[in-house]
Amino acid sequence: MAFSADVKTSTAYPIPETQKAWVLGDPGELILTEKPVPAPDRAEVLVRIDAIAVCGTDIEVIYQGPPALIEGGLPFNKNWTPGHEYMGTIVALGKGVDEYEIGQRVTVEIHAGCGQCKRCREGMYTSCHNYGKNYGDQNKGHRANGFTTDGGFCEYAVNNINTLAKVSDVMSDAEATLVVTAGTSMYGLTELGGLVAGESVVITGPGPIGLLGVAVAKALGASPVILTGTRDNRLAIGTKLGADYVVNVTNEDAVEKVKEYTAGIGADYVLECSGARNSLNEAGKMANRGGKICLAAFPHEDVPVDVMHLVANNIYVYGIRGEGKSGTRRAAALMDQKRFDATLIHTHTFDMGELPEAIRYAKDRVEDAIKVVVTNSFAYAQKAEAAE
Repeated sequence: MAFSADVKTSTAYPIPETQKAWVLGDPGELILTEKPVPAPDRAEVLVRIDAIAVCGTDIEVIYQGPPALIEGGLPFNKNWTPGHEYMGTIVALGKGVDEYEIGQRVTVEIHAGCGQCKRCREGMYTSCHNYGKNYGDQNKGHRANGFTTDGGFCEYAVNNINTLAKVSDVMSDAEATLVVTAGTSMYGLTELGGLVAGESVVITGPGPIGLLGVAVAKALGASPVILTGTRDNRLAIGTKLGADYVVNVTNEDAVEKVKEYTAGIGADYVLECSGARNSLNEAGKMANRGGKICLAAFPHEDVPVDVMHLVANNIYVYGIRGEGKSGTRRAAALMDQKRFDATLIHTHTFDMGELPEAIRYAKDRVEDAIKVVVTNSFAYAQKAEAAE
């Protein structure tokens, strides 16, 4: 493919004019089509997508629309490609990019803030003030791949260099797609204070973020780490990832068990990953006085809050969006060091041509799917050819 003279490419990584890409039609409808391969601009690279994980938010977007907004409205029937938890190989460098090399393996996070607003200058690019204000105008700088711009259910995607994390060859492609999930957990623990070594941490909800929240908390030295949930098989995975105690809330009182495991005073930190209606109030009762709660899940209904309890006990409540403050890079470092085995949550693999079935498995939890990974067979054919 012929890009402008400012874009660096290599004959070792041929780039076609067009690519296969899934686009969102009506709610729940994914259509396989051909789209142009995008060109990287200043401070951007072109990534050949080798693998991508299906996130619960992808399913919400595909069936409901929000939180994706394309051209100021819902994402349906706009030739738009969803998907955001991908990794791949850099195949082209935009103008001024010397931080990365062609052929380098990277995993990506979603958000590239505008870099100009107050929040971006504070490192809070997932709360960029221009989120929602510059749809269709990329000149402002903000982009959220798979939410405001094309995502990764395709073969090639453009990423700002600030959204990249290098991954070494000790990490498989499938494992590298899980870095952004671990990065969200890392961001939550960062907002709670970061220095969790020797502190008690409760994780509520053994979904992908909750399970890797256990792993990250343990890798950072938290003790004890307590996981609560409703599924014994997922709680068992939590134990393998480092949970000191697990609580099945269908059989036991989670608040009482947390108090039991924390000498009666409650946990220093609670990372809430379930989104359940009663989760915030239960988290408040699990936390000790002066403790901190981080909300990392989107609830699907209005949540009643016992404000009196929070105020009377000086409990802090935080909310996070995505994987900010470079949580992805720090999570990638832990995974490169094999501090925990994120692949324990990877349950199913599909080819990109089977994306609707992959989405079904993730949505309906077929065979108790936790994290479904989708691979690009064309990328693996290129890898095999390059190795010959």
